[in-house]
Amino acid sequence: MQAGIIGLGLMGGSLGLALKETKMFKSVVGYDASLLHGRQALTLGLVDELVSLKDLQECDIVYVAVPLESTLEVLDNFEDVERPNFTIVDLGSVKDKIASSLSPKLQKYYIGAHPMCGTENSGPSASVKDLYKHKIVILSNLDRASTFQEAFAKEVFLAIGMQIVSMDSISHDKHVAFISHLPHVLSFALANAVLSQERPEDILMLAGGGFVSMSRLSKSSPITWSDIFKQNKEFLTNSINVYEKELQKLKGFLEEDDYEGLKAWIANANRISEFL
Repeated sequence: MQAGIIGLGLMGGSLGLALKETKMFKSVVGYDASLLHGRQALTLGLVDELVSLKDLQECDIVYVAVPLESTLEVLDNFEDVERPNFTIVDLGSVKDKIASSLSPKLQKYYIGAHPMCGTENSGPSASVKDLYKHKIVILSNLDRASTFQEAFAKEVFLAIGMQIVSMDSISHDKHVAFISHLPHVLSFALANAVLSQERPEDILMLAGGGFVSMSRLSKSSPITWSDIFKQNKEFLTNSINVYEKELQKLKGFLEEDDYEGLKAWIANANRISEFL
């Protein structure tokens, strides 16, 4: 069997390493719109060969790991595939817009997957062999997929060490707005707030572990994350509204010198340690 990967950055490149490790495939081939990224991926051993989008139609399974706004355009290249066992898996972080835009013909080959893993780094050189191991992958709208495609996609995800969770695409987008996307919003906002008030040399001198931890995600790709925010804007806007209400509570405690209320508010937040 042959696997193909479109987009050879952090997610696609790390997947290439993981797929090669399974020994399930005779070869793992790749395509990237950036010739430089493609060459880097080949040099780093993330894929065995660089091929064209047309050549990828001959693969048994193809993974799409590109910025969200490019995903539908990429998927259009596979409209003419007529092989019943062909499988195409989209790894994007927002699901409903893409799932609801697919043609009925392509839908039978398609699996929507969101691996809940990653780092703030990007590009082929950011690839990590065990990025997917012991992580969750959310598969959405499996009721629309063909039986073979669902089983094959699950088999491969299990082979690279992932745990599978299934839900519909709307529920997925609602949950990840809070659990995945909002943390990036907070990190970007924190970084911009500090950069607007502090000199770089003071940040470097004074930043401790808390700031480093909170600002880590602010180093993430602007292209990747602006696409994610755009495609999930309704649920993300709601999550921001909920967060703003929490900030208003905090501000109110301080303005009213209500330190018992403040302690109770912080103690309530501590409850997250019961399951994380």
